[in-house]
Amino acid sequence: MEVTAAIEHYCRYQERCHKEVRNKLYELGCKTPEVEEHIAELIEKDLLNEERYARAIARGKFRMLQWGKIKIVQQLKFQQISEYCIKKGLSEIDEDEYQQTAKELAAKKSRELRGEKKQYILKQKIYRYLYGKGYEPNIINVAINEIINDD
Repeated sequence: MEVTAAIEHYCRYQERCHKEVRNKLYELGCKTPEVEEHIAELIEKDLLNEERYARAIARGKFRMLQWGKIKIVQQLKFQQISEYCIKKGLSEIDEDEYQQTAKELAAKKSRELRGEKKQYILKQKIYRYLYGKGYEPNIINVAINEIINDD
C-alpha cells in the first residue's frame, strides 16, 4: 500500500513517462512483475499517459528553454517514447511561433557577438548556437538570413 500511494503521488506531482515510473518503482524496492502491475494500474487511473507526457515535454522545453524540435525529439527518444507520441508532442509547437523563436534567438546571439567583424564567422557562430539548441538547418538559415539582412 505504501508503494502505491508513493507512486501515485509521484505521478500526480508532474507528468511522467513509463521509464521514469519504472525506475522509481525499482528504487522503492519493487520486483519486475509488481512494477508492471503498478504501471498498468497507473495507466488505468489515467495518472500515466505517454502522449500527454510527450505533449507536456514538447510544450515546456520549447516555451521555457527555447529548444528546437531536434533536441526535443532526442529527449523524448531517450525517455523511450514511441514515434506516435513524439509526433503528437511536436504537434503542440506552432510553426510560426517556432520560426519566430529561432529568429529571436539568432538576433539575441548576433547582439552578443556585436564585436565580430567577419560576417561569415558571425553566421557560423549563430548557426552553431541554434543547432546546439536543436533547430533544423533550414530554419536556422532562414533566421540568420533575416537578421543579417535586417542589420
